[in-house]
Amino acid sequence: MKKPLAGALLALFLTGAAAVPAAAAPAPAPTGPAVKAVNFAGTVALSNCSGSVVRMPDSQSGDPALVLSNGHCLESGFPAAGEVITDQPSTRSFSLLNSAGNSVGRLRASKVAYATMTDTDISLYRLTSTYAQIQSKYGIAALELNAGHPTQSSAISVVSGYWKKIYSCNVDGFVYRLKEGDWTWKDSVRYTSACNTIGGTSGSPVIDQATGKVVAVNNTGNEDGQRCTENNPCEVDENGKVTVRQGINYAEETYGIVPCVGPGNTIDLSRAGCTLPKP
Repeated sequence: MKKPLAGALLALFLTGAAAVPAAAAPAPAPTGPAVKAVNFAGTVALSNCSGSVVRMPDSQSGDPALVLSNGHCLESGFPAAGEVITDQPSTRSFSLLNSAGNSVGRLRASKVAYATMTDTDISLYRLTSTYAQIQSKYGIAALELNAGHPTQSSAISVVSGYWKKIYSCNVDGFVYRLKEGDWTWKDSVRYTSACNTIGGTSGSPVIDQATGKVVAVNNTGNEDGQRCTENNPCEVDENGKVTVRQGINYAEETYGIVPCVGPGNTIDLSRAGCTLPKP
């Protein structure tokens, strides 16, 4: 997982680099009629990870807003394999960023609406603010989850609110099973090598540059070339063949969240088409 900030910050200290996240200019985006500008607006910084304020295609302005991050970014620690968390009270706060990557205020959760590290690696926090209230106070709109599967070779941006950095690359392919330690994830996104994400980028939205919509959430990468260990995920195909790609990073698709969110942004795992793991 891309969470171990203690190690990342220690490495920065030992090399003499600043150990405090600092604003950085967005990575240059490809130009062309099919490309939308990608910036930091709507992303958030957590204490240990990144995230974003997100909406479903059918979310309403008066709905309580949702923040998307990783399951392994929960303040309570990593969920166990097979564990699903719903409606867990939380008062966690998030630093909301504008398009330039500057913090404009803090948002607060009322609960963890859903979280798991089984089949996928996601957390959804329900906020005390509605989308309309966030828009009115800060002038920032939520990012929309794409209801469709990501596309092979599409241009993407991984937007880290923690580091205030944007990584741009392409979808290199899809992984049947991605295994890391005790956890296994299904149909993960593999990046091309240009998205060399680091600790603290966990939970960053992966934005399709053609639509401006979120198609995945950044979660891990193989750091040391080890096989299927923590921080060293391995790919497993339909026949059980294992492949290790040192230095390559991954994300979990988010289109599967959309059918599981009902009116009022309520998580309803019994809705038609919802395949997220259930408690």
